[in-house]
Amino acid sequence: MNCIFEGVKVVQINTYDGNGGAGRACLRLNKALRSAGVESEVWAYYKFGTNPDINSFSPGFLRRGVAAFGILLERFISSFVAKKLKIPFSVPVWGRNIAGHPAVKSADIIHIHWINHAFLRPRELAKLAALNKPIVWTFHDSNAFTGGCHVRYGCDHFENECGNCPLLKQSNPDDISHKIWVAKEKAYRKLPFSIVAPSNWMRSSVGRSKLAATKPTLVIPNTLDTAVFQATDKLQARKLLGLPSDKFIMLSGFMPSRKDLHKGTPYLLEALEILITKNFADKDAVELLVFGNRDEKNVPDFPVKATFLGTISDDVRLALCYSAADVFLAPSLEDNLPNTVMESLSCGTPVVAFTTGGIPDMVQHQENGYLVTYKSSENLAEGIRWVYNHPNKEKINNAARTGVLERFSEHVIAQQHLSLYQQLLNNYGKQLES
Repeated sequence: MNCIFEGVKVVQINTYDGNGGAGRACLRLNKALRSAGVESEVWAYYKFGTNPDINSFSPGFLRRGVAAFGILLERFISSFVAKKLKIPFSVPVWGRNIAGHPAVKSADIIHIHWINHAFLRPRELAKLAALNKPIVWTFHDSNAFTGGCHVRYGCDHFENECGNCPLLKQSNPDDISHKIWVAKEKAYRKLPFSIVAPSNWMRSSVGRSKLAATKPTLVIPNTLDTAVFQATDKLQARKLLGLPSDKFIMLSGFMPSRKDLHKGTPYLLEALEILITKNFADKDAVELLVFGNRDEKNVPDFPVKATFLGTISDDVRLALCYSAADVFLAPSLEDNLPNTVMESLSCGTPVVAFTTGGIPDMVQHQENGYLVTYKSSENLAEGIRWVYNHPNKEKINNAARTGVLERFSEHVIAQQHLSLYQQLLNNYGKQLES
């Protein structure tokens, strides 16, 4: 299959260079494609790091400063119009036209990822249509088909034309969410693109949306480097990290506060309280590790011993943390295809998580983890107990690793993207001949 891609160039476009889940997914896909022999390169609007393999649309001090100003302006205006609910909402007030950029003009396939924060507004997106190239857009969250929110929870306004947005301070049928929706609809009518949904949940959501339901949509999961995220002997991993060898260690990701909505912190706190008060586990025999917390001083109090690791930017060290744990806890209330769940499974550590978003695509109930009844702290505690008391932990650890190798490895996901790219190139060629 790959011979058809000789001389074919793919450009991966994202707002940031690996910052956030979408950025990491973009970089991992790029690596997988390059390993498959494809000429793929990443272009970011704003580059935080110094990786020479990541290109920037905003090089130099002046352009970088202008980009930073636009990002801050959008975030300020978005926070000004939206309620303080810790649910991300974006108002596209600033943008950058990249249709004339040499890297975009010379690409044979344009693959868009996460493009908010003053990068590609609807009007800039529409300008890409003039290039007459195949365009793929991976939906890493819901913003592409809503009037501004990135996480929908139970809101179904995206099934129509938004408006009366529950997140806005001033809500009415013609509010900002509706105006953003109209701007996107106008742009999408001009711009032909194919959607990659990383999860079946995302594909279902796209099918319900009035904005994107008519666009061709294919489910292709994200990938990861299974050579980096691989199992290390637990005792060895704990020794390297300075962790106790005789405790049942639970690991979880970024936890901002007890009031956090998106990451489900209150449910985890309640589940741990249930775990101890109902004697599901010995309090002195368990320990919780949390990584990714940005403010180590403003963290919730847990009913068990908790160690906060802060942000871990080194994937090798992060893989050690997964390997050292007996279970990874993911109480998020809505997630597309969370990297942390896949990373944990790839390291041979089972996952206990709510049955939401794309998590059921990765976690098979009582095989490589435990799918918890949505918003049930009691069932979350039961899931932890299931792993804690499991008579054959090695079996579920092996199932976790094997599932990732079979369904999410770089080779598997690269080939699925290559099939899509080939189909689009064939269709594009036929369109040129007609």
